[in-house]
Amino acid sequence: MGVREIKKAEQQPQVKRMNLNVPIELHNAFKAATAARGENMTDALMAYIEEYVARNGQPAKKKGRR
Repeated sequence: MGVREIKKAEQQPQVKRMNLNVPIELHNAFKAATAARGENMTDALMAYIEEYVARNGQPAKKKGRR
C-alpha cells in the first residue's frame, strides 16, 4: 500500500451499513418525497438519525462483570 492509498483511506469516514425491511408502498412514498425535495434517501435518514440521537442521547454503558 503506497502513501497515496494510506492518506486516502485515512480521510474516508468509517461507516456501518444498515439494512431494514420497509413496506413497498412506504419505500416508494419516501423515495418520491425525498426526490421531490432534491434529496436522497440516505441523506434524509442520516439527518433523522442524527436528530434522534441528539434529542434522546446515547444510552449509558452498562457496567457489569464479564
